[in-house]
This record gives sequence, structure tokens and C-alpha cells, in this order.
Amino acid sequence: MTIENPYFTRRAAFRGAGALMMGLPTLSVAAPSDPWTNAPERKLTNADWRARLPSASYDILRAEGTERPFTSPLNGEHRKGLFKCRGCALPLFKSDWKYDSGTGWPSFYRALPGAFGKKADFALGIPRTEYHCARCLGHQGHLFDDGPPPTGLRYCNNGVALTYSAT
Repeated sequence: MTIENPYFTRRAAFRGAGALMMGLPTLSVAAPSDPWTNAPERKLTNADWRARLPSASYDILRAEGTERPFTSPLNGEHRKGLFKCRGCALPLFKSDWKYDSGTGWPSFYRALPGAFGKKADFALGIPRTEYHCARCLGHQGHLFDDGPPPTGLRYCNNGVALTYSAT
């Protein structure tokens, strides 16, 4: 049985090559001490993911797409609860950490510990930090340093990559 790796794509190869040419380190999504190495979600094929996810969520989580701004119903979600990865239900953010960044995507200034892996993204020709779910490696969004106190961070997340559950 061959397991397809959605992260070994031409786009990923170009990103890594761009980082090396610029003398920047490439960041790995999965660290050697990764507690999720044997998670069942890591063994799913692209076909499995397509069957499991709505089309828009597949495009974001597995093909590193971006949803159109101001289209996510989660932009207006302000009840107390948790935002989780749509791919594997790993808790990512507490609702207390959500804020309106004005960008059109759900934004958070803090993430739950161990929720994400990060890597350099040069798709727009400028370095950005892309973050992925630590368990299923699903693309969530990009991390910026223009957020509010106390962290100064903005996790700019695709809404279709998330689910919400009230607590």
C-alpha cells in the first residue's frame, strides 16, 4: 500500500529551495520527537482525506489553499468554547483568544501548547510563517507578529479548517 504525502509537492519543494538559496533555515512540520508520528490521521491517503472532508476544507487543509476573506461563519463566533482542527478535532484555540483583526479570517493571539508545527512559506515571494495542525498536518493559516497584547501574535486561520464547540 502506497501512502501519498500531500506535503511533498512542487510548491513545497520550491519553498524549501527558496529558503536554502536565501540562507534561511527550512522549518519542519514534524519534529523528531513528534508525539503524533503514529496518529491514524498521518496514514490517510489523499483519497481518504477527500472522502472525509468537504471540498473547501480539503483544499485548505491538504492543498494549502486560502479561503476568501469575510466568508467564514466562524468570523462571528464569539461564544465561550474551543476551535478545533476540522481534519482531526485536535483543540487549537480557546475562544477567549479570538479577536477581530479586520482581515476577514478568524484570528487568534494565542494557540494551545503543542497544537501546531510551523514552516517557512515563500509562496508570495516573501518569507511568512505557515502553521499546520500538529496531529494531522493540516494547513491552518499563517502567523504574523502584528497581533494584540499580550503576545503581539496573529494566528490568521482559514475558517473552513476549523470547527467550533461550545464549552
